[in-house]
Amino acid sequence: MTDTQTTNDFQTLLPHFRKNGYVVLKDALTSDEVTYFREIYDRDREQFGSPNCWHPFSNQMRNCNALVTSPEFDQLLRHPKILPAIEFFMGGPVCFAEICLRHMGAYNGEPHQGFHRDRPHWEEHPLRMDYIQLMVYLTDVDERTHCFSISPESVDEQILEVAANVERNGTVDLHGPAGTVALFNIAVPHTATVRVTQRERKTVQAYYGHRSRPYLSDCSVIPPRFSRHDPDPEVRAFYGNLNKTTRTYLEAFDPPSA
Repeated sequence: MTDTQTTNDFQTLLPHFRKNGYVVLKDALTSDEVTYFREIYDRDREQFGSPNCWHPFSNQMRNCNALVTSPEFDQLLRHPKILPAIEFFMGGPVCFAEICLRHMGAYNGEPHQGFHRDRPHWEEHPLRMDYIQLMVYLTDVDERTHCFSISPESVDEQILEVAANVERNGTVDLHGPAGTVALFNIAVPHTATVRVTQRERKTVQAYYGHRSRPYLSDCSVIPPRFSRHDPDPEVRAFYGNLNKTTRTYLEAFDPPSA
């Protein structure tokens, strides 16, 4: 994609999203940006790793408060080659919902998958999409590593149970170099594919929602530096759909002035 993306850039991806429930954004990040975000990721793991902010989650370790520990990830969440694509597929302004830095290490057990839907479809939406996820690979991912996998689902197909959708449409393993960026409807069946490997996988996984819809989860705290104190009203609006966890912390540490 060019540095000055237009609606036409995303329009060419729309048929694939409609048919499959996901797209891959080509060349969204430069090699320098990949290095930059991976260094921040590694610093975060070193400074705030288990048992502080990184916690077990299935076969992963994750930090879902990355905006607190490494606020530089705001630059990825609102990246000028990524956020416009998200807004295009969502159909308007979006809000932050969740961010998790995830790490999958070497594994010698039984390979497995666990296809699931994070949330139900929103059938009033043209893409039946209430929330969209951003998946960013910070390491190379191939058939010899853990990977993200999805069972494609068309907006024109009947919604089936997860196992039935996998049987009907099969599965796709997302392989790609560090810097691979994918967007997908979180209602479409997907999974982390766990493989026997000696290589680690590093990802940033973020969720976005519609500003008029309920917040997604209580996993991520939104720092007031973004939701209350940023001088740009658009930034405040992007981070303005506060979950219960954030409201609780704000009441304790940043109560509104009288």
